[in-house]
Amino acid sequence: MAKNLLVICQHYWPENFRVTDLCEGLVERGYKVDVLCGIPNYPQGKFYPGYSYLGKRRDIHNGVKIFRALEIPRKGNTRLRIFLNYISFPIASLVYLPRFLLGKYDKVLIYQLSPVFMGILGIIVGKIKKIEIITYVLDLWPDNLYSVLSFESKLIRNFLYKISTWFYQKSDKLMAVSSEMETLLERRTGKEEDKVVTIYQYCEKLHERKLVDKSLRERFKNHFNVVYTGNITPAQSFKTIVNAAILIKQSKYREKIHFVIVGGGMSEGDFKNAIRENKLDRMFDFEGIRPVEEMPKYYDIADALLVTLAKSDLLGLTIPAKVTSYIASGKPIVASLEGSGEVLIKQIRCGLVSPPEDSQALYENIIRLFEMKKEERDEMGKRGIDYHRKFLERNKSIDKISDFIFR
Repeated sequence: MAKNLLVICQHYWPENFRVTDLCEGLVERGYKVDVLCGIPNYPQGKFYPGYSYLGKRRDIHNGVKIFRALEIPRKGNTRLRIFLNYISFPIASLVYLPRFLLGKYDKVLIYQLSPVFMGILGIIVGKIKKIEIITYVLDLWPDNLYSVLSFESKLIRNFLYKISTWFYQKSDKLMAVSSEMETLLERRTGKEEDKVVTIYQYCEKLHERKLVDKSLRERFKNHFNVVYTGNITPAQSFKTIVNAAILIKQSKYREKIHFVIVGGGMSEGDFKNAIRENKLDRMFDFEGIRPVEEMPKYYDIADALLVTLAKSDLLGLTIPAKVTSYIASGKPIVASLEGSGEVLIKQIRCGLVSPPEDSQALYENIIRLFEMKKEERDEMGKRGIDYHRKFLERNKSIDKISDFIFR
């Protein structure tokens, strides 16, 4: 008999999150999967076409049944709107409690992004029905919150820490995205070692594709292209990129190195303003938010793929999702981060890493890559592909996840 899984995650298709591919991968393996998520509006904070407060609440997409709870969109990405978005989904999700209590489920999976309490319904259903709850911790709370919104009040910080720890303790098993996070979760929750496991975020198969866009190649053919993809928020420390670009502008390389930014987010306006204020416009191209299927054509024109994180002891416990995508693409990585992501890139030797928020070191690494022979950069990329195929490939990763959930 097929096993039935209830998945709770505020974000799902058509939003671009890997929980979608995971659920579809489980369906491919014969599992029946129901998903509770919100109304798609991330990252721009506007409901996607065809969705609204009064719009449809159910979908079936690639074999996955989707139920959508009300949520207040993040419009403007202000502190207030993000707060309202964070609390509206978990509260509204409780409307589905009777429906899921009557459903036949073998396990509950909480795919935990931000906020941690997006999974409250999953905790309630699992405890009442006495079925195992597994939480995949992608954003460690409350630490991840502080990389986006600052709270100085010790009272608020203490409350958020306690409620987050409560969620992790109420889960029967936990998946972490790094061994460092696994160790912290074991210590924080008191769980036995076999109840917490490390499974890196894998990337969709499409990131392995080679895709050529002739017009894109033509636009960027005369530059050494440093390509950045994904969210632009305070956690990504865009100022590090701006300051490194200032150093490049002051050097003999100013006409040769170019930044291509593919993505968006709450700090995009500030990022663009900083570029204008420092007269760096000629060095940057913003492509906006593009469908994930288009990422390989940007990898194709990249001489280096860029990832940055803000300085934070606990941000270093995560490996940004874009890192595993970059590794699969076969292009060298230039990174400004520390912790688990730093360890992985150095272990594979698929790129150059500098400390977070160290613009001088990032600048120097970009120049090092620029001055390398193409064969050396290609070899970096090849080491990444080889490692990806052996340890991070999509189907192998889903097998590990399904085994941990259902074993």
